[in-house]
Amino acid sequence: MRTPVWTLSTLTLCSAEIMLSTYHGTMVDAKNNQKDQGMTRTNLRFYEELAAHYHLIFDDWNAAIERQAQVLGPLIHSHANGNCLRVLDCSCGIGTQSLGFAKLGYSVLGSDMSPAAIKRAKKEASNRDLSISFRVSDMTSLAEIAETGFDVVATLDNALPHLDANELMLAIRAMASRIKPGGLLLASIRDYDALKAERPTIQEPAFYGRGGDNRIVHQVWDWTGLDRYVVHLYITIHAGREWTVHHFVSEYRCVLRDELSNVLRSSGFSTPKWFMPAESGFYQPVMLATKDH
Repeated sequence: MRTPVWTLSTLTLCSAEIMLSTYHGTMVDAKNNQKDQGMTRTNLRFYEELAAHYHLIFDDWNAAIERQAQVLGPLIHSHANGNCLRVLDCSCGIGTQSLGFAKLGYSVLGSDMSPAAIKRAKKEASNRDLSISFRVSDMTSLAEIAETGFDVVATLDNALPHLDANELMLAIRAMASRIKPGGLLLASIRDYDALKAERPTIQEPAFYGRGGDNRIVHQVWDWTGLDRYVVHLYITIHAGREWTVHHFVSEYRCVLRDELSNVLRSSGFSTPKWFMPAESGFYQPVMLATKDH
């Protein structure tokens, strides 16, 4: 079945994947909560509560796992040496990329700060007979990841924009410390160079389902500052004669490509290469940077 496509201003994105990295939780006062707890701590609660529902933002999550692996695998191999690569997926969530990387034959360690997400990722790997190690670890330190010398460290699905500027620097340096000289850092973020100027307020509803298993997925974006916004994701599920609405909330800041590139260069990486969706086939801009020897 063809994935529906819809448009956000001048951007056309796969609706099955645009909902990535959003979280379920109680409504919060974004400014006060950020001041008291920081973006990372605030979003942890949303990761925890979303873990059981994450697959619902896709028309077909299993197909998305396969599709993304078929895009990212060749991109990695065009810049990495060897076939049996060691990969650290340090914001793995419930395993969307970790599962796909393992199917490609990579040796994968997945980590995430959400225990609930890691618990589900372990279950999904077991259901597919995939051997993947998973750890609970905050990517700003990766303190629980003693291993080093990875060929690739990945942080995908717009995870980095949950971090403030200082946390972003800490995260990139933690990742650099786990990558071998000449290894790769692979990341994807939304196209904030365009979105910061456009300041969209809604992403149109997508309708998924077959027979009686139907749902409607859409987002509302509440801009709380020049470069910060709160995403309200709504998943409305049809069960029997009733529709049940699940409200998911997450907080982001606009990380521009130049900001991330500058942090990488100051952390021991070569000038990053950016691949836009039209070139890479991935649903977000993808960045590859090589750690200096």
